[in-house]
Amino acid sequence: MNTNRIIAPSLLLALLAGTAAADAQYYQGPPPQPTYSQNWMAPPPEFAAAQQRGFHDGIEGAKKDYENHRPPNVNNRDEYRNSHFIPSPDRRDYRFGFARGYQTAVRHIYGPGPY
Repeated sequence: MNTNRIIAPSLLLALLAGTAAADAQYYQGPPPQPTYSQNWMAPPPEFAAAQQRGFHDGIEGAKKDYENHRPPNVNNRDEYRNSHFIPSPDRRDYRFGFARGYQTAVRHIYGPGPY
């Protein structure tokens, strides 16, 4: 009895079944709609206007640090240290939002870990 006649069809069947199972994972429908927790680039809804602007600028600052291969440090961002372009009553809120946005982006861009 030739074992090749038994092994070859069985091997072919196993390969085809494995390929079909692997392809099935890609056809599970559209991804779910993002929620607030998934949309990490959106400022928290309770933030005031200056905090929202700071949050957005903090995310952009972290992106620039990553793109320029700089270690993540909010204190190295000029926008955070010298927020003179923000009206005086809003500077504290802007800096708070900036730090939150920067930290949020660092967690998503650089990944977990000590920085």
